[in-house]
Amino acid sequence: MQEIMQFVGRHPILSLAWVGLLAAVLFMTFKGLTSKVKVITRGEATRLINKEDAVVVDVRQRDDYRKGHIANSLNVLANDIKNGNFGELEKYKAKPVIVVCGNGISSQESAALLTKAGFEHVTLLKEGVAGWSGDNLPLVRGK
Repeated sequence: MQEIMQFVGRHPILSLAWVGLLAAVLFMTFKGLTSKVKVITRGEATRLINKEDAVVVDVRQRDDYRKGHIANSLNVLANDIKNGNFGELEKYKAKPVIVVCGNGISSQESAALLTKAGFEHVTLLKEGVAGWSGDNLPLVRGK
């Protein structure tokens, strides 16, 4: 214990950074455990798509969507979801929904909003389209 106190006394900035990092890790872990939205792998996503007829919702901008998206995915902008404009997605409330963005981070808010709006089974694709593409899984271009 005395060594720890000496270290903190000699390196206060490093010690504060370590405490801040620990707090951030604990917060993110707790947030993930309490979230109703589960993050799934690409393998789980393909199983949901093929076996349970899951709907893929791509929340990226239209230009990014046209450059490459998962086959049969719906392009519903994050702002539309935020404003409660679900469009044709509304009819899929009882089906599994996989929310996808470019990297798996920016889609979290959209997924949480869909859950609050009554969508029964909402998941997030880990690493988004970048991870999907990185595993050489097929992307559709255009549209």
